Formats: sequence, C-alpha cells, structure tokens
Amino acid sequence: MLRLSLFFACVVLLSGCGSPGSTPAVAVDGIEKKTVVNAAAANPPGPALGLKGKITLSGSSTVAPICVDLGKRLEASNPALRVDSQTGGSGRGIGDLRSGAVDIGMISRQLKDDEKDLMSFTIARDGVCVILHKDNRVKNLSDAQVVDIYTGKMTNWKDAGGGDAPITVVNKAEGRSTLELFTHYYKLKNSAIKAHVVIGENEQAIKTVAGNPNAIGYVSIGTAEYDAREGIAIKLMACNGVPATLENVKNEKFPLARPLNLVVKKEPEGNVKAFIDFALSKEANPSIKEQFFVPIKD
Repeated sequence: MLRLSLFFACVVLLSGCGSPGSTPAVAVDGIEKKTVVNAAAANPPGPALGLKGKITLSGSSTVAPICVDLGKRLEASNPALRVDSQTGGSGRGIGDLRSGAVDIGMISRQLKDDEKDLMSFTIARDGVCVILHKDNRVKNLSDAQVVDIYTGKMTNWKDAGGGDAPITVVNKAEGRSTLELFTHYYKLKNSAIKAHVVIGENEQAIKTVAGNPNAIGYVSIGTAEYDAREGIAIKLMACNGVPATLENVKNEKFPLARPLNLVVKKEPEGNVKAFIDFALSKEANPSIKEQFFVPIKD
C-alpha cells in the first residue's frame, strides 16, 4: 500500500540522518529508496531561487513527512541546496532548535507558555482520534469511558458493550505531542495512564491495534482514515459524538485537533525563510494533502 510504503520509507530515510550537523544517509537500498524518490517526483518542484547550502530540521514525526517532501521539491529546483530532516518528537524539535543543532523545529502542537520566545508558523491542521480493532463490537466510547480505560478503571471490553476480553492500552511515548493533546483533552496526567504498550509513530499504533483485537490507541485522523479505507483492520471512534474524519477537522468541528507548526528562534531569513515561505504557500498543498492533513491555504 502506497501510504504505508511511503511512511516506512520516510522513517528509514529519517532514521539514517545521523546528527543534525552530519550528512544523512539518503542512499536507502531497495524498495524504500524507490518509493521515497517516486513520492517526491509525483509533486511539482519547488520555486527555483538559487538556494545553496543546507537547511536542518528535527522534531515531530507527524510533521516530518511533509517536510521531507517539501525539501526534496526544493532540492529538485535548487541543486546546490540540501534539506535534512530528523524525527524524535516535538520536544526534541524544540530542544534541538534551542541548542542550535537545527535551523527549524517541527512540532505538532501549539507553543507552550515557556516557549513563547520562539516563533511558530502553522502549515497544516491535524486531528487525533481513538482507534479500535475493526472487529471490536464496541460502537461508541464516551469521554468518561476513554478516561476509565486509560487509567485502568475499566479493564474489560464487556464493560463498554464489547466482548469479554481484557483491554490492551496503547499509549504514546513521552515527548510526543499526540500524547500531550490526548492528555490535555481528557484532563489526564501521563503518570496516571496504565499502558500495556508504549509506541512512538502513528503507524506503530495502527499496526499494534490492527494486530490485536483487544487493543485501543489514538493516532492522527488522516493516517487512520486512509489505512482503514485501504483495508487495515482498524476503525475510527467518534469524539463527543463527532465522527473522526478529515472533513470534520477541516470544518473545525472535531474536538481533538491541532496545528502542525514550523518553529524558529528569530525572524527567518535566507534559506530558512525560503523553506518556510514555501511551506506556507498554496504550492505546498500537494505535500500536505499527500500525508492526509488539512492545508491552511486551500
């Protein structure tokens, strides 16, 4: 499946990037390299601006695939430019930016109060929803039931209208903004969550839930919507009665939504400004929509 192949290809590319100051491993052998190259080639090149040198980014694994594609499009029209992106969570993006290890941080949330000295630029919107295995008999979960499941007060699906089976709770790792959005909405502390499995990337959560009929997790709506449509064994759960769809993220009806941001320490200039301007333009929409997010400029 193209979506899954693209994602894992991006993960291989990003995980081989090394430290922010090093040259990343882009020579990925076999099918992964072919998939990444073809995905970038499917979108038009970026603006030819005569850019030279390097742009480095790190942070959210949600935002990273967009930036990988945007970077390749800019490189295609500016051969002397190199764009290096790494994942590791929004917290890493902020940390690397503050330390000067990268030019741009990628975060899939708003800036926190102690980060307001930084500048953020919203390039897209995303929603986060709870997912279950498609064969789970539970049709709806209230906010209170989700809280009870994640805090260990409800441990069997029969108590939520499902079969008599223990619930496997899948949670996100510390530093992931998806976790922060989830805990903020449900008014939870991460220390109160009784998780059986802790994961990082959206696709890890989807793979875990699809492989376990008794699991529950939460992921980006666009990724889950696409994978469910492609036959992956998951189903998306409504939030407070609102169906989990990209359309409801776009019309701002879905309660669990977030901005996808690029963050810098000062007013951008040079290569950094060129990258951010490109990411904020309508020309970036193919890269954003390809990852199943909602562009800011349509």
